[in-house]
Amino acid sequence: MIIAVPKEILSGENRVAVIPDAAAKLIKSGFEVRVEKDAGLRAGFLNEKYESAGAKVISSAAELYSGADIILKVQRPVEHPETKQHELNLFPKGSLLITFLYPLHYYELAKACAEKGINVISMDMIPRTTLAQKMDALSSQANIAGYKSVIMCANELGKIFPLMMTAAGTISPAKVVIMGAGVAGLQALGTAKRLGAVVEVSDIRPAVKEEVQSLGGKFIEVETDESMQDEGGYAKEASEEFLKKQKELIFKHITEADIVITTALVPGKKAPVLVTAEMIKAMRPGSVVLDMAVEFGGNVELSEKGKTVEKHGVKIIGEPNLPSLVPTHSSEMYAKNILSLLTHIGKDGKVELKLEDEIVSGSLITYNGEVIHPRVKELIK
Repeated sequence: MIIAVPKEILSGENRVAVIPDAAAKLIKSGFEVRVEKDAGLRAGFLNEKYESAGAKVISSAAELYSGADIILKVQRPVEHPETKQHELNLFPKGSLLITFLYPLHYYELAKACAEKGINVISMDMIPRTTLAQKMDALSSQANIAGYKSVIMCANELGKIFPLMMTAAGTISPAKVVIMGAGVAGLQALGTAKRLGAVVEVSDIRPAVKEEVQSLGGKFIEVETDESMQDEGGYAKEASEEFLKKQKELIFKHITEADIVITTALVPGKKAPVLVTAEMIKAMRPGSVVLDMAVEFGGNVELSEKGKTVEKHGVKIIGEPNLPSLVPTHSSEMYAKNILSLLTHIGKDGKVELKLEDEIVSGSLITYNGEVIHPRVKELIK
């Protein structure tokens, strides 16, 4: 089977779906790998490295996709900013697209893929099970995002993170509040602690308290009888009553913080607003807020997608694609996730989609011209 690895065309995307090392392993397992010219350049992977790995470097996207059986991407298919041609129009009918489609948000795109006869596995829908752990691209990219979020905030803050005792006096450590103790939140906690900050973490799931404390953070606990976690381990949409309680409790913590990082996402739903304009107004001038959920509506009322803005003396960072700012390691991790998935569903250079397989059934969105994922089908009706 022929694998096509295109250059990402979504604005601001620097990652690549397959790195040279992964390409060599795919070729060894029987696949033919084609890579679009300069596909890995922004992530630090040169064309020569792909050629040395045994991949064919192709000059144009049209030639790349011609005869392709599998298309490996990072971002969902979009319209080319210059040619105005949609990527979907280049994909061969019957090909398998593996990418971050986010079909619970972009369900019309899933429908378009089905209409064009393109089978899609969405990497954000990989089940969070022990068997699928090596394929969990959401977690691998969230790890990078959590790390980068702290570095970006530290860069914007006019203070240093650690406690420092000098002849000129003692400097108090920075105070960081993190909203959400998922993969990104826990990595942000660990990074902020290593830099010397005092860190507090809030999450709607009481079960994560132990993890927060094990990393040296203080858990901001909201008392509730509700179960705040679904069967897949993701946070559920919280009730209005719970969100009201949470906002009242964290108001004091947020307004005393130097840095606030929000990471709360609910699959298929608009991100909950956790930091209101009122909270921003009450924060100290010079404080920094980073909204990691800005692409899906945002946790911060005043954040703006793709911009760093200053409101009421507080800097608010609305970067929608943090992993893309660390493209080398993000690409390495994503390529390993893809490789693990193809190893699971493929053998001797061929891929077979077995619908009874729990990983396939959980992540296969379109198949044989139809949207088959139950949650996505419901949205399209």
